Amino acid sequence: MQRMRRRQFYLWPDQDRRLRVAARHRGKTESELLREGLDRVLADPPLDNAAWERELTFIDSLIRKGPIKGKRTWKREDLYER
Repeated sequence: MQRMRRRQFYLWPDQDRRLRVAARHRGKTESELLREGLDRVLADPPLDNAAWERELTFIDSLIRKGPIKGKRTWKREDLYER
């Protein structure tokens, strides 16, 4: 395993508070959460924000169309029987 390197940076007070709460809630250290977040930022390939915007636009168009006419042929419980 590689040896970790120390870095220092600044957080806004609200970020610091939310980080402490999130770490406590998830049972992880603040450093673990920061490393996970950094991994997401440095992900290869990077997140495509334009793709997410297109997806949200598509979802909004479906919502504006309203409910689909007709009834579904299955019940929620059917999904769990498989």
